[in-house]
Amino acid sequence: MHQLAFVVLALTVLINIFFGLSVLVRVYQKPFGWFFVATVFGVTLWALGDLGLLFLRHQSSVHIAALVFYIAPMFTPITIWFFSLTFPDEQKLRWWLPIVPVLPLVVISWAFINHFGYFVHSIEITDTLNIVTPQKPGFYLYSAYFSFFFFMAYIGFYTKMRKLHGLGKVQERYIFYGVLFGSFLALMTNLTLPVNGVREFIWLGPFFSLLFPALATVAIVRHRLFNIRLVLARSVGYILTVVSMAVIYGLIAVTVVDKVAFRDSVVSNRQQFVYALLAASLAFTFYPVRRFFERETNRLFYRDAYEPSVFIDQLNRTLVANIELEAMLKAASNVIQANLKTEFVVFGVLDAHDRQRIVGTVTRQYSKEDIAAVRSLTPRMPTRIIVTDAQYYASRQDKLTGILNRNNIALLARLVPVGQPYQTAYGYLLLGNKKSGNPFTGSDIKIIEIVVNEMVIAIQNALRFQEIEKFNETLQEKVEDATRKLRHANDKLRKLNETKDDFISMASHQLRTPLTSVKGYTSMVLDGDAGKITRLQRRLLNQSFVSAQRMVYLISDLLNVSRLKTGKFLIEPVECNLAKVVQEEVEQLDETAKGRHLQLTYNKPEHFPVLMLDETKLRQVIMNFLDNAVYYTPAGGHIEVHVVDKPQSVEFTVVDDGIGVPKHEQHHLFTKFFRAPNAKRARPDGTGLGLFMAKKVIIAQGGAIIFKSQQGRGSTFGFTFAKRHLLPENFTPQTPQLPQ
Repeated sequence: MHQLAFVVLALTVLINIFFGLSVLVRVYQKPFGWFFVATVFGVTLWALGDLGLLFLRHQSSVHIAALVFYIAPMFTPITIWFFSLTFPDEQKLRWWLPIVPVLPLVVISWAFINHFGYFVHSIEITDTLNIVTPQKPGFYLYSAYFSFFFFMAYIGFYTKMRKLHGLGKVQERYIFYGVLFGSFLALMTNLTLPVNGVREFIWLGPFFSLLFPALATVAIVRHRLFNIRLVLARSVGYILTVVSMAVIYGLIAVTVVDKVAFRDSVVSNRQQFVYALLAASLAFTFYPVRRFFERETNRLFYRDAYEPSVFIDQLNRTLVANIELEAMLKAASNVIQANLKTEFVVFGVLDAHDRQRIVGTVTRQYSKEDIAAVRSLTPRMPTRIIVTDAQYYASRQDKLTGILNRNNIALLARLVPVGQPYQTAYGYLLLGNKKSGNPFTGSDIKIIEIVVNEMVIAIQNALRFQEIEKFNETLQEKVEDATRKLRHANDKLRKLNETKDDFISMASHQLRTPLTSVKGYTSMVLDGDAGKITRLQRRLLNQSFVSAQRMVYLISDLLNVSRLKTGKFLIEPVECNLAKVVQEEVEQLDETAKGRHLQLTYNKPEHFPVLMLDETKLRQVIMNFLDNAVYYTPAGGHIEVHVVDKPQSVEFTVVDDGIGVPKHEQHHLFTKFFRAPNAKRARPDGTGLGLFMAKKVIIAQGGAIIFKSQQGRGSTFGFTFAKRHLLPENFTPQTPQLPQ
């Protein structure tokens, strides 16, 4: 054992020197750094004194080593107390506070030097480890000194631990654990056990005290304590497991086995059975006990733990389920807070309308000055994530860190696309402190990096969606504006159209009166009422009469169009012989056809039924079909007119071998004002109303239009009526159904 003790104490000295130098080079300008070094120096002297006390062989040397061993550690609780008061906020000590420990320190040190026997009964020098026997009255005073000042240090660390947040809180917590466990074990091996006669383990005191400098060094030098937390959690779990098992089975062995099974000095079969049963119980209960303490220590040290893969999966599902910006940010905030267990999560972004959106798990308002300052400072930072409890920021970030701390923001992440310059950002992700008081670890930072990347993509998609919505709204506004303008223009056109219809109606009525006189006087001259006329005069007057009649039909078409608009278009059926009407109309165009060198033929049926039809309007339709055939058939052509009485219907057709209608134009043929291009060339003065009105008239009387044509080979125009409802004995007047 003495070799192990020497190695442990030598390593303790070296490790303390390493810890002291590691901290001193980093925080030599801070008060708590010097208190830490003083503590490490005291523990180092304590370990050196322990080496001399245990391994020196000369009485005087051992006596000096004993003084170093007992006096050097007296500085440790005082420097640790001062360390607790100044770390990590560099608080200055009040002027009177260092005076408090001076008197007991001087008194006990003086007593040790001048009255050594009051504290130490004897030191036995042996070939292995020297044995020290303490003197109880003085040792009680010595123990009280340590207990008091360590208790003051505990209060200092615990008070700071309750007050701080983030990294400072965790640093304070782990240093507190190091002081608590290290001092407890050191006091146990160097004070409590020696007073009760167990003096073989005083060499472990300096070694156990390494817990404080070890955890303090890691807390000061390193800023993300996840690994040390894992070591500490597992260490505490195993220590509690071993201690629990030792206590439980030790009590069983002392109280049950020793009294019941081991009464005989010789090991019996029953004793062997009890040994085996005890060993089996220990084996079977060790794992459940260890699992219990692991679970409890995890709950203590990992209260804010989460599963990264589950976290990212929840976030992805949330982002996919929401496309509207504000709803998506709200849902993402809840997921982030639930996993990272922070006090709040807030997003600050600009939407597609350049409006500032602050959305999160809480309602937060930030001053315009702070927002402007953050926007001006963050683009110059070399990282996307800024943690306020980190201690390695450049001086330019002091102002930024102050703004974030003032608004209780523990972490700020800039929502910057991957590969884009840091000056380009959609906004910020703001996180409050963790509810557990722990800082954001290195693992947390990596997860937040992933979250930022996911959020940037989601925000890009949401902004594009908003832009589309904005475009749709703008487009809708433009459509509505155009519709209003179009409606206004349409109203103006409707009024103009009504004015035009009124004009046509008025003009048509006014034109019919002089045309009637022209037709009447021309007819009288042709009939010889004005005396005998020559053949040439008759031919010329005939042409004048036909032209006047054509003008009457045109005016009638215009009037009918006007009546269609005003709803005054009426069918006035009378008894009519269609064959006779056709003959009269053909006779009017006979001279015109001969003048154009056309062969116009019509074979009138001898017997034809009388039908109830609007004769006046029907004459217009017949004349229109005949007139078109005459004018659109080149010289030398043929025109055949047929009126056929069929068993169920009557049919009228005009067949010519004229210019025909192009196939791609035929579906427009019976619409108002339409004329095919070849028709316009053959007869520029046409109106395009004849066929339109012909269809209206025929369909209004229950008939149907007949039409077929082939360009360059002629056309067939006509109509057909079913006889059953038009015969006088069966005729029932009905409201005409006009085609649209």
